[in-house]
Amino acid sequence: MIELTSTQAYWLGHLFHASSRQLALSEYAEEQGLELATLLAWEQRLVVQGVPVPPHHRPKRFVAVEVAR
Repeated sequence: MIELTSTQAYWLGHLFHASSRQLALSEYAEEQGLELATLLAWEQRLVVQGVPVPPHHRPKRFVAVEVAR
């Protein structure tokens, strides 16, 4: 088990919270008043340090549409 610093735990907590709420990181960062770049940098830093991070929620960008003729 990996021992986390309080700073690592803080950012990992944000990542888990965004994932559990199924929010895109950009949406979560805006809602929480965080800089998206900082959140993404900490995500990458944690990955490099071997800390398991939750998957991103990626909203669908395209919606199926049926055209009637």
